[in-house]
Amino acid sequence: MSAIDRLLEIMARLRDPQGGCPWDVEQSFATIAPYTIEEAYEVDDAIRRGDLPALRDELGDLLLQVVFHAQMAREAGHFDFAAVVEAICDKLVRRHPHVFGDAEVRSASEQLEAWEEHKARERAEQQGGAPASALDGVALGLPALLRAQKLVRRAARAGLASEPPALDAAWQRFRAAPAAPEQVGAVLLAVVRAADAAGVDAEQALREATARFEQQARAEEDR
Repeated sequence: MSAIDRLLEIMARLRDPQGGCPWDVEQSFATIAPYTIEEAYEVDDAIRRGDLPALRDELGDLLLQVVFHAQMAREAGHFDFAAVVEAICDKLVRRHPHVFGDAEVRSASEQLEAWEEHKARERAEQQGGAPASALDGVALGLPALLRAQKLVRRAARAGLASEPPALDAAWQRFRAAPAAPEQVGAVLLAVVRAADAAGVDAEQALREATARFEQQARAEEDR
């Protein structure tokens, strides 16, 4: 028995209504989704810490989430783990015609553009051939900063909302009404747009700034 077959068998047994684990049996896609997100962040944390043994364990936890969702889908007659694997294999081949076909790509940036074009065509096909919005497919469940960054980049590539980021104006409106949540949001979005226009990854920039803030705060705490 392969390792993945063993994992699938264990998951099926855990979900068995007769002899499985009561907690696992009562779960649903919605209740498991937060754990899936949490495990993805723990993978990211292990990578950032350079802890490869932890990365191995966290990747296993993340794989369990995929297997858990696939098992629930199989029970409901939707799809199974094999279908998940086949779908991603087909997608990778389809989106890399320069590797598995005759297309040519000369740089990573060209590949990124081609990837986005493939995704746009796929979104249009899923909508019956109707023109797809350049902003479709940006998940609502993403952290707000990351989602804003993705939407801003999508819009910029499509030539939408292309006026210069009005960071100064947003900041002035915030100063005039600092208690208004919509003004805070406008400032944050303007910062994201300004960062993207400058070629700066806002998510990474905030991570680094937060790390510096934490280090400074801890130093003050020690003193």
